[in-house]
Amino acid sequence: MDFLEYKGYKGSVEYSKEDNCLCGKVQGMSKALILYEGQTLDELRRDFEAGVDNYIEGCLADGKEPDKPYSGRLNLRMSSELHSRVAHFASATGTTINDFINKAIVDELAHAAVL
Repeated sequence: MDFLEYKGYKGSVEYSKEDNCLCGKVQGMSKALILYEGQTLDELRRDFEAGVDNYIEGCLADGKEPDKPYSGRLNLRMSSELHSRVAHFASATGTTINDFINKAIVDELAHAAVL
């Protein structure tokens, strides 16, 4: 899947067979839903950018900070045994659990052919 990017927001590019048009939604938003569509890629991009702009303007008009995609907070669940191993390893190497997990994810993504 390909993505559009604008002002820090990332949106999907999809095809709706039912509506015979291109469509998408902004990714990583937990509360807001920003949808867009178009008959061509240029129309899709314009509607995507207009949707992001309208969302930001609406938030500012309401006096609230626009949500950012993927806030950076992640609730991670793991077994108590794994949690214990991670905690001991992080402590033994002079790092925090959070830094250890972040490094492990970065290392894994560096080896993956994804994104």
